[in-house]
Parts: sequence; structure tokens; C-alpha cells
Amino acid sequence: MAEEQKVVTPEVTEKAPEQATKAPRENKGNRKPNGKGPRKFNKGAKREEKLYEERVIAINRVSKTVKGGRHMRFSAVVVVGDGKGKFGFGTGKAMEVPDAIKKAIQAANKNLIKVPLTDNRTIAHEVNGVAGAAKVVLIPAAPGTGVIAGGAVRAVLELAGVQDILSKSLGSRTKNNMAAATINALKQIKTPEHVAQLRGKTVEEILG
Repeated sequence: MAEEQKVVTPEVTEKAPEQATKAPRENKGNRKPNGKGPRKFNKGAKREEKLYEERVIAINRVSKTVKGGRHMRFSAVVVVGDGKGKFGFGTGKAMEVPDAIKKAIQAANKNLIKVPLTDNRTIAHEVNGVAGAAKVVLIPAAPGTGVIAGGAVRAVLELAGVQDILSKSLGSRTKNNMAAATINALKQIKTPEHVAQLRGKTVEEILG
């Protein structure tokens, strides 16, 4: 049998038409070659400073029994304040701890309280606060005494701007109730002007 001869045909390659070279665009003004304008930086803009200091008092794990089983969530207790007599207290629940803290901060910012301070350091008179089974007694103190309190009571007093005070805790030591009792006590503080108005006297007569 005669060997089959392979015929090799040269491949014909077509030359691609030469692409027309585009002339570079003129750089008008401060525009970049890619067509985007220059980035603008606002040098005068500053980061928003937080008006209130935030402090987490307690984080608890809570559960709810439902038909399909237990539903686990986290509960956070937060106190916010400016250290000048204005503060707030709030709680929040969520599936994650950061979300629970965020909700508690939002609740605290919605429930701000203004407390009158004597000489911007202590309270005017002794007050008692009750929340649940917790009871807190707050007593004014001399300059240099400091905040004689602990736990949730100390956190509330410091964020409220109190510098010199004596305190005593009775009953339940639950942080949530202790913070609520402290706030209830601070709400009862009255200024000399308020007392003078209630008694129909002048401030000088009240102060002696």
C-alpha cells in the first residue's frame, strides 16, 4: 500500500486591523487622567466626641422556654453620664452581647436625669432609694471624702458627677436593683430654692 502523503497547508493568518491610537485627553484643571476629580478632604471636620461616658454595670445571660426549646439571649445594664449632674440608666436584650449593650445605651440616652449638686461635688441632704428588695442610703460628705460606695452604686454616682458622698446598701445586692435604687434616691434631692418655694420662705431663711 502506498503511504499516504500528508499535505500540510500553511495557516493563513489575517492581520488585525491596526487600532487607531487615541490621543490622551487633556488634563483640565485638577482632574486626574482617569477622568475622576480630585479627592476632597474636609480638614475642618472633627470626629464627634461623645457627650456622655458609658459604663456597663452587668451582662447576664437570660433564657425563655418556648415550644421549640429554650431561647437564649443576653441582657445588659448600662449607665451613661457627663460627670456634671446629668446621667441616665438603661437595659437592653439581644442575641449578641454588643447588640444588647447598644440597646441599653440607647435606652439610657432616652432617660436622662439632671441632679442638682451642692458645690458641684456632693448632694444637699440625705436621701433614701428603694428598688425591689434593694435599699440605698446616700449621705452628703465633706470635701476630700471621695465616693464611699461600691459596685453599681459607685458607677452611678461617679457618672452623675458626685465627688464626695457616703452610702450604705441594704437588702438585695442585685446590680440592676442597686443601680435603680441609687437613681431613685438621687431623684429625691431638692435644691434650697425648691424647698423655699414649698415652704413660702426665702432661700436665706432656709439656709439660716
